[in-house]
Amino acid sequence: MRPPVRRSRLALLCLACSLYIIAAPAHADGERQLVQAINSYRAHPQRCEGRVVSALAPLSLKASVALPVGYGGSLREGLKAAGYQAASVQSIQLVGAWDATAAFAMLQREYCDSMLDTQAADIGVSHAGGHWQLVLAKPLLDTHLTDVRSADNALLAQVNAARAQPRMCGYRRFAAARPLSWSNALGTAAQGHSKAMANDNYFAHQDPDGDTPADRARVAGYRGRQIGENIAAGQGSPTQAMQSWLASPGHCANLMNPMFTQVGAAYATNTRSDLGIYWTMLFGAP
Repeated sequence: MRPPVRRSRLALLCLACSLYIIAAPAHADGERQLVQAINSYRAHPQRCEGRVVSALAPLSLKASVALPVGYGGSLREGLKAAGYQAASVQSIQLVGAWDATAAFAMLQREYCDSMLDTQAADIGVSHAGGHWQLVLAKPLLDTHLTDVRSADNALLAQVNAARAQPRMCGYRRFAAARPLSWSNALGTAAQGHSKAMANDNYFAHQDPDGDTPADRARVAGYRGRQIGENIAAGQGSPTQAMQSWLASPGHCANLMNPMFTQVGAAYATNTRSDLGIYWTMLFGAP
């Protein structure tokens, strides 16, 4: 009699596996169905809270943006733990919606402004029974920032555009200055410092070993007589980093300093660091 009992247990286990395989896609389909409805609404928005909104880009469904149903912790910290660094984030919890159709009806009735958020780019959805958790987020890193080289070119172009016209850096007036040329050695040093800040989660001109900008430039092979450094963190694009430097009198003075003739710059990211993205720009005079 014992063998049939063992066979029965095996059948129960296999049945449970089969049920799971069948049920999981149905659960995921409900989440995809809800996102499709939201994106259709964003593409053809109706009146929301008395105002008419222009068509918006669709949201991308991402697993890294989904948080567990009932999540009550810090949204940014929860996403960061999943490898997503958010520039902006909001959460919506729905209770009593037993399918995607009912969930969308509730969203349209109570959260039309959130569905039409112009800042949102990504969405994560999770649900259990009639309880849904939606997270709408914008990534910290600009989606147009495709590679390190494109950022290098953008930073060089922008610093030279800034130097091409006179400006005030705080209370100090600077005349227009000659354009800077790119230095591979300074670029290497800048890349190394940005990576170190991102991976070791700090933000400073002097690294934990005590090395200064001049030390890092020298190790990278730069033999110039003068070094200046700008750093920034948390800006999602070269333009944002440059704007923050120009708004700071000391950083602006480095950018406009006529003594400098060469530059190297780079960024590095680490989604689990405090600030997500780190920028370094090194100036030199050979």
